[in-house]
Amino acid sequence: MQSFRNFFRAQWSSDVRLEGKTVLITGANTGIGKETSKDLAKRGARIIMACRDMEKAEAAQKEIIEVSGNQDVVIKKLDLSDTKSIREFAEQINKEEKQVNILINNAGIMMCPYSKTADGFEMQFGVNHLGHFLLTYLLIDLIKSSTPARLINVSSMAHSFGNIRLDDINSEKSYDSVKAYGQSKLANILYTRYLAKNLQGTGVTVYSLHPGVVQTELARHLNGAMQVVMKMAKPFTKTSVQGAQTSIYCAVAPELENESGGYYSDCAPASCSRAANDDEMAKKLWDLSCQMLGITWE
Repeated sequence: MQSFRNFFRAQWSSDVRLEGKTVLITGANTGIGKETSKDLAKRGARIIMACRDMEKAEAAQKEIIEVSGNQDVVIKKLDLSDTKSIREFAEQINKEEKQVNILINNAGIMMCPYSKTADGFEMQFGVNHLGHFLLTYLLIDLIKSSTPARLINVSSMAHSFGNIRLDDINSEKSYDSVKAYGQSKLANILYTRYLAKNLQGTGVTVYSLHPGVVQTELARHLNGAMQVVMKMAKPFTKTSVQGAQTSIYCAVAPELENESGGYYSDCAPASCSRAANDDEMAKKLWDLSCQMLGITWE
């Protein structure tokens, strides 16, 4: 058991440097997003922290600068539950930044009570999938001009709990917070697979990942019974530092340079559900996402 825990908790180690690179991370003010930002800042990258809560973002920015010694860490306002905010953010990035070499779509919400985004999307699907889908679409030309570039979507093993409900994508007929979360995380993987094919030959590679079961603020919406389960499982869960390792691995590992479209866990290729390997559903989801967002992305 002890050796298993040591392996499970091991941090990925690499001396890869990122001077001259720009990394954009959503949800970078807390949890694994903050720890990922901290690690990549230590490697010398310019870090753009895209955050909804600017007060928390300022505190995280200060901590990251102090710990990393890297002064090139900036924060910018982004609310993934509002397409207007996403478009304003992307416009600012496209105008002010010369490059985005690594985009980490990290932000997310989990198992929250039913609500809708500013645009009428079910909140988990809207933030976890559609918000990042739109952000990537708006930044893709800048990312393509920054090659070699990487795009990382933080998914979850919870994708196996979900199905893409094309006839009720916003869970208006029925809502189960766990299944809706699973749907959004499944969407992350299907979108990654399709995007990887879309970007073949461009120098942009794409990855999705399961960070592990991590003790972060993401669990704040869990009900009483689930909170008890999480407390009992705490010895087998990861800290934010440990949970960030696979994101860091996908962002910098040299051996992934020619890999794209894969799903990773514990800094290694991992198996995902049969539904997550459905290329036909990936195309349907892609088309539906474009339709919902009013965009054309060939």
